[in-house]
Amino acid sequence: MITTRDIAERLGISVSTVGRALADDTRISEETKFRVRQTASEMGYVGNRAARMMRGASSNVVALVIPDIRNSFYSTIAHELSKNMAAEGFQLMLSETDDDRMVELRHLRELSANRVAGVIIVPTARPHSESVKLLRAVPHLQLLRRHPSLGSQWFGVDDREALHRATAHLVALGHTRIAYLGGPEELPTGAERLRGFRAALEEGGLADDAGRAELGPPSSVRHGREAVRRLLREPAAPTALVLGSIQLTLGVLEELSAQGVKVPGELSVVGFGDEPGFSWWGPGLTTIGLPIQEMATSCALWLLRRLKNEPDNDGPYTSVSPGSLVLRGSTAPVDGKVPSKSA
Repeated sequence: MITTRDIAERLGISVSTVGRALADDTRISEETKFRVRQTASEMGYVGNRAARMMRGASSNVVALVIPDIRNSFYSTIAHELSKNMAAEGFQLMLSETDDDRMVELRHLRELSANRVAGVIIVPTARPHSESVKLLRAVPHLQLLRRHPSLGSQWFGVDDREALHRATAHLVALGHTRIAYLGGPEELPTGAERLRGFRAALEEGGLADDAGRAELGPPSSVRHGREAVRRLLREPAAPTALVLGSIQLTLGVLEELSAQGVKVPGELSVVGFGDEPGFSWWGPGLTTIGLPIQEMATSCALWLLRRLKNEPDNDGPYTSVSPGSLVLRGSTAPVDGKVPSKSA
């Protein structure tokens, strides 16, 4: 294994100068830094991060802790974060919790033991008290979901407004039996999306029983299939459906295709997220678009600035990205008639 002593001997300089040059020490000239780095690269030198970590330094690893990598929202976020981190010399490490607080705790223990530089976390509904303590000791921010115990640095989507806009679209088309499939209220995203759904119904002047909410695991394609199957069997089946997660949307679309349900003739559907296949599914899926790339880039830049500079103000920081309603062919007026504004 090539060491700093080998580099020093080749260049005829001290070992300490080599170490400082590799650490980008301001006391070393740019010319010397260039010569040291070039020689280190030619000789195949690999820095001993373990030794530096034993001296109390953090690693160059940033952890992304998410519920489910199968959700394309999180895989896209991971891809964008990885590119941004790599450009600044950091490496992204992925940890998957399956929305289990004890799995989340286990991952955070390991990440803490390995002195990660920072953590980006999509927290579970009820983080363990030890998880809270571990995160206090490392630069971190919350993504999409927000739990008060984990601090006030958060990047997310205006979930309430997104679902309000989607539901209001269906109300404007004359639908009076609208169902919502989303995540549980104990998740902050689930609670906000449900509020948006209910607010749109109330503002549209619909009765309390006009809207039906089916809440369950947001990362479950199977739950989406089973829930829409139950809804379609009911005597007063909904004429419109609005969805609150990408995985639930995928499950619903699979079930509707399997049953041959005519969309939007028999059922109008508003999905969540905008997967590549959504634009050509059936008549084209009307859906809630999410600014994933923009949010990931903003999140990465904020954390990188935090890691590379001593914070003079580590107070609250919130970044809320708006969703958008992407109109396609999966929604239509009831009986083909758009209600008048005076109705």
